[in-house]
Amino acid sequence: MIKRQQSDNIPIIKEEALSKIRIAHSTVELEEIYSFYLGRKGILRNFLITIGQFPAAKRPDYARNIHEAIKAIDMAARDKRGQLLLVEIKNKRSSFDITMPGIAVKRGHLHPLTLVERKIEHIFNSMGFGIIEGPEIEDAWHNFDALNIPPDHPARELWDTFWIKSKISGRAGKAPKSKLLLRTHTSPMQIRYMETHQPPFKIIVPGKAYRFEATDASHEFQFNQIEGLMVGEDVSVANFKFVVQAFFEHFFGKEINIRLRASYFPFTEPSFEVDIRCLFCSGRGCSICARSGWLEMGGAGMVHREVFKAVKYDVSRVQGFAFGFGLERLAMMKYKIPDVRLFNSGDIQLSQQF
Repeated sequence: MIKRQQSDNIPIIKEEALSKIRIAHSTVELEEIYSFYLGRKGILRNFLITIGQFPAAKRPDYARNIHEAIKAIDMAARDKRGQLLLVEIKNKRSSFDITMPGIAVKRGHLHPLTLVERKIEHIFNSMGFGIIEGPEIEDAWHNFDALNIPPDHPARELWDTFWIKSKISGRAGKAPKSKLLLRTHTSPMQIRYMETHQPPFKIIVPGKAYRFEATDASHEFQFNQIEGLMVGEDVSVANFKFVVQAFFEHFFGKEINIRLRASYFPFTEPSFEVDIRCLFCSGRGCSICARSGWLEMGGAGMVHREVFKAVKYDVSRVQGFAFGFGLERLAMMKYKIPDVRLFNSGDIQLSQQF
């Protein structure tokens, strides 16, 4: 172990360090020398602290000498380290078997929800749909009122909402001020997009949504949705059925039978649930599909006239369809994941499978 010397004679300390570096016999010895002179508590590092104590006239020369010494020692140590490493590698070469297989580099894995979202975006993008995103903190007008769900509408009970304690949001005269909340679905982006764009268009909106509900194997208070919207002069249910069937067949990589089942959503009329033939039993009936042979995948419908009125569209000239699918449900179906809570568990073993 090198004994610490106490000296402020910088040129002598510099030469002493360079001499020891030249005769170092191993990288371990070299690291010891480097730490003694330039380490966190090394002699020359400590001298830097004393610069401010020197008289102003002598301070520049003193500081310059210290920095020049540090630079010279550092460069010499780097060169010596390279020489020693070459010698050490050469000495070990005789015992190194070049035919031994290398150690595989561990690669990272994408989360299954990320994989599913990217695949969905690719499929819809190939059909001409644009991809947009929106705020997760939303105002009640976009989340409810403009979607034909006024404050006294009983349908508001369908969405258990996380309200935010904050100032009421204003909309610069476009609509009444309203409270803020964590969006309960991605449908508010229908309104936000139509406020600034004119048809025809077709978009999807991937994003998180929040609902105040109990967590179990098939429900989470935070979840991911894919919202879809297509508006034009001649858009019909037939267009929707074609688009959604093409999507499912590309997503699952097989022929898919779908059906549209009558339902109710305040922002669509007519409304329907989208079911696909059970992928687990091929429609024969199993515990997954509750013996029905069908699996519910999401909701959809033709955009309600009141929604078009909220964004000042001419309801006599435009029509369109909207749909919403749960990202977690699609991932569970594709990868046979039994519990939705696994997606947010932080268990790395889940993502390592993909």
